[in-house]
Amino acid sequence: MRFYTLQDLPAAPQANSSPLPITLVVGRVTAPLIYRDDRIIYGTGPVEMGAYDYHRWAEPPADMIENMLTDGLRASGAFRAVQRVGSGARGDYIVRGRLIALDEVDTPQVAARFAVELELYQVKTGTVVWTQSYSHDQPVSTKTVPAVVEAMQTNVRTGVQQLTGSLIQYTTQAQSH
Repeated sequence: MRFYTLQDLPAAPQANSSPLPITLVVGRVTAPLIYRDDRIIYGTGPVEMGAYDYHRWAEPPADMIENMLTDGLRASGAFRAVQRVGSGARGDYIVRGRLIALDEVDTPQVAARFAVELELYQVKTGTVVWTQSYSHDQPVSTKTVPAVVEAMQTNVRTGVQQLTGSLIQYTTQAQSH
């Protein structure tokens, strides 16, 4: 049995800026049942999916995405605090996510598919004030599970960086109004 993980690259703190006076709480990233398992998923056609028995994630994909999101937001230095929902912390906003896809697709070419949706819930008003999604098929160099995982890592890093950048931009603009 082989185990794989997605490693994030911490973002460099923003230069010459002080953190926004905002506390974010990162909520659980939800996912369909197939992505709550530790097996790596592949697609064999437009409607059929399978799972590798001997190639597994070190932790469920939704947990890896949640960790990368939390770490990326903390490392940005853009917020007074970034906490996890289980910490009992209270925040100004709650970041919620839904993992839609993290799998190998084999048609027409081998690619690593990643799709996720995020939303920002403002606690004070009880409303969702920002939503964004990311979906991309990252080409895979060779049809091996390690190559697919490397492409997934590239894809997830790019997606999380784009989404956290957009969230930071939104909260910065919202604070200035």
